[in-house]
Amino acid sequence: MKLKIWLIGMVVGMTLLPLGGVYAAKTEVVVKAENKDDFAAVVAAVRQQMAPGGRYEFVDSSERKTVDTSLGKMQSLFDQYGTVAQMTVEAKTQLFNHQETVNAILNHRDDKRQVCESERPLGSLFPRSVCRTYGDIERERRSSQHFMQDHPKAPQRQPGG
Repeated sequence: MKLKIWLIGMVVGMTLLPLGGVYAAKTEVVVKAENKDDFAAVVAAVRQQMAPGGRYEFVDSSERKTVDTSLGKMQSLFDQYGTVAQMTVEAKTQLFNHQETVNAILNHRDDKRQVCESERPLGSLFPRSVCRTYGDIERERRSSQHFMQDHPKAPQRQPGG
């Protein structure tokens, strides 16, 4: 009886394993500062890391606009108040919302972010987890796109010709 329950549990468990799909590691706070000077340093570092070869190089143009807009609005709050402690509740809420917007984009496009997928190797019923960095995935995707652009599909021969 116990063996039957154990076997049913194994079958159910193996069935649910592929549902694991894709998952990513925990996010981190990238943009956070308590005063105007700290914020200026954070902004400079973020902009440097969004350049080609940087940690956030995969931020696309629309996301870059959103990041720049949010950083600008945060900068105006620091220009007006100087520190977070001197801000009103409304200003703190605005600062927090802009900070969350920027951090969400940067964490999503972080080239060091681990992305794991559950894959079934060919010929196997047992899935395994394969983890790679977002940067590796994006570089591979871009490399494939460049290859396809550089090597267009050969023209097909027409039948009977």
